[in-house]
Amino acid sequence: MKPQPHIHEIEIHYKRPVFDTQKSVSCHEDSYRILRELINPNTIDYKEEFWLLLLSNANQVLHVAKISTGTSRATIVSISEIMQLALKVHSHALILAHNHPSGKLKASEADIAITRKVADAAELLDLKLLDHLIITSESYLSFVQEGLL
Repeated sequence: MKPQPHIHEIEIHYKRPVFDTQKSVSCHEDSYRILRELINPNTIDYKEEFWLLLLSNANQVLHVAKISTGTSRATIVSISEIMQLALKVHSHALILAHNHPSGKLKASEADIAITRKVADAAELLDLKLLDHLIITSESYLSFVQEGLL
């Protein structure tokens, strides 16, 4: 008897939060407040982390994900992982965020480059990148407010 070939299947399960319990984002301050609730204040000045907020068409938070943790000077960001998560939860918009352990609220060339790459990838998938925040223990910077996005 001839062995049967294996057929690989992918099945995606996602159940959005109950509508009335979802937080909503209407400005960069809302994004900052949501992220500050999740970012560990004991490590914000220690290692760089990269976060992703995934939003519905009504700008309600569907999911928040930590994409990576790096060193005190950098972290690696996977654009494919960001897009995969965005599609998995059927989001319509994204907000990026990462911390600067140095406390410096200035976007680096690498920060600007990854933001452009994510914006371009999002556009191809009919998603919108709404903002990118740089967060320190004292404050934050919004790419939109600074005219960088």
